[in-house]
Amino acid sequence: MFVYFVENEERLDLIKRNTLEVITLKDLEELISTGKPLTAYIGRAPTGSIHLGHLIALGKLFDFEKAGIHTKILIADIHAALDDLKSGWDELDKRVDYTKKCIELAFDWERLPEFVRGSDFELSRSYVTDVLKLSTLTTVERALHSASEVTRMKNPKVSELIYPIMQALDEEYLDADIQLGGMDQRHIFGYAREYLEKLGYKKRVEIMTPLVSSIKGPGTKMSSSVPESNIKIYDSEESLKRKIMNSYSPEGVVKDNFIIQIVNLFILPNDGKLHVERDSKFGGDIDIESPEQLLKLYTEKKIHPLDLKKAIAENLIKRFQNARDYFERQTDLLKEMGDSFLPF
Repeated sequence: MFVYFVENEERLDLIKRNTLEVITLKDLEELISTGKPLTAYIGRAPTGSIHLGHLIALGKLFDFEKAGIHTKILIADIHAALDDLKSGWDELDKRVDYTKKCIELAFDWERLPEFVRGSDFELSRSYVTDVLKLSTLTTVERALHSASEVTRMKNPKVSELIYPIMQALDEEYLDADIQLGGMDQRHIFGYAREYLEKLGYKKRVEIMTPLVSSIKGPGTKMSSSVPESNIKIYDSEESLKRKIMNSYSPEGVVKDNFIIQIVNLFILPNDGKLHVERDSKFGGDIDIESPEQLLKLYTEKKIHPLDLKKAIAENLIKRFQNARDYFERQTDLLKEMGDSFLPF
């Protein structure tokens, strides 16, 4: 594998960039110091449409690759079925293909990560045996706690309690050193570190990224099932512009600010800068090149939300052109999977 950065300190900085927590940093440092080839994975259960919020964690794979880490994306179809998948088991093939294609089209990959479908190994005799073994060691209370942030849980089924057990075992069966996910994965990550060792398997390093605020602002959640709360990668240009321009972004306020998060967590890590056009009387055009620069300009009200929104909309429209072109030809498939998958 081609390693961009050789020094351990530089590798560590890349891995930690734009993350909220590493469990544990000491374990990560020790892992890097071994000099052995490392593998990291992120899982995506194909339960709903792919939107901008999902791309924050997925985009971290570029940092991992630059740090010389082999990356895998688990398309967790069995997990999706366990998580009260309303369309049923017969829909899994469509959901897997859809999810994989969205991820492929969302970024300008120089080299695609390794895609793995969960059912390709999670139905094996050894895996199922390990699931049953862990189920005898895990209380209902602990399973409920572990799954509380990632499954629906309003009236939990037995399947949803199996979910964290399987996600823990995925680390072992994918031969991963690191698991990556959003901050909502923390309870499951903690479970994995504690319970894998009970079967004689090693605990892994768990890395968590921030969760993106809803377009609508505080008190709301970005959800695949609520079209106006998210931006799909194949939304129409008009819809994307409208959602960005109407997003919660009070002047000078960065807390829970959707557009600030999108620039700092998605655009800058992938593009290196964001060009913002402004009238000369407001200072003229400017390139945003770091989160620190943006936060300073925004809190001091030296850059207006409207100018920033226009720049973000133009950036995302260009980035997602291939996804729009592809899914314009897949309307029948999107309809079959449900209204929440359709572009707006």
